[in-house]
Amino acid sequence: MIGAPSSAPARRAGTARPARTLWQRLASLPGALLTLLTLVAAAAWVFPLYWAFVTSIKPENDTVALPPTLWPQTVDFSAYSYIFQNSPIVRWYLNSVGSSLAITLLVLLLSMTCAYALSQLQFRGRRVLYAVVLAGFMIPFQASLIPLFILVNKLGLVNHMLGLILPQLAAPVAVVIYKQFFDQIPPALGDAARIDGASEARVLFSIYLPLNWSITFSLAIVTFIAAWNNFLWPFIVMNDTTNLTIPVGITQVQSAYGVAYAKTMATAVTAAVPTILAYLIFQRRVTEGVMASAGLK
Repeated sequence: MIGAPSSAPARRAGTARPARTLWQRLASLPGALLTLLTLVAAAAWVFPLYWAFVTSIKPENDTVALPPTLWPQTVDFSAYSYIFQNSPIVRWYLNSVGSSLAITLLVLLLSMTCAYALSQLQFRGRRVLYAVVLAGFMIPFQASLIPLFILVNKLGLVNHMLGLILPQLAAPVAVVIYKQFFDQIPPALGDAARIDGASEARVLFSIYLPLNWSITFSLAIVTFIAAWNNFLWPFIVMNDTTNLTIPVGITQVQSAYGVAYAKTMATAVTAAVPTILAYLIFQRRVTEGVMASAGLK
């Protein structure tokens, strides 16, 4: 009876959680720092988008007010109504949608057929051709702007949709990615189809392509977003206001007094909606396409 009360504190002491050692505290510190840095990086990425939207719903006079405010004192959507009523933004949207879809479809078709030939067909000069494709990585697009514009001008395609689309069809990254995936498919599958009388096109589209739908879908989204956001080449090759794409059309939204910040930001927010939705809906596919383009997969 006398020893019974002393056993309860002993049991409580035995079940108490041991104190964390200094090493355990230091081990959790890097994780906390990485989390903090991630939050800071996310805020730094989101803030420009937030600031563009806030600027677009401010009255024009408030966009240059000092000090700037993080939220408008008066919410005003007149900038959005202005750009739809006084600029061909709907035509710019149609130009961007049409050219981006055409570029995406043609890039995928040309890339997969070229990669299939390099991967599965035996012909003279195959290694030289693949070396030329790899060399395309080393030549930045900006270095070929002048000769490319001269060629397009001689063909009479300046300010023409073909002049906008054709130079963007060369995609060595997509060719290399497709070739890497085609190389992993057992050749016996294609040989069996050829024995049954299938043509090379039938082998490609009936066997090889269905086995690579995932990478095709990922490349399609990444290619579409890149074509939609492309600014430099459309800015050079298109000089008619009605033929501009939406990224170039943003530069045309001005007022009689100079840069109209609210209207410009309203155009930018409107232009960014398709790519934002595409990323939010197909986030995993976009990540797979970027990883494949970077050679991580």
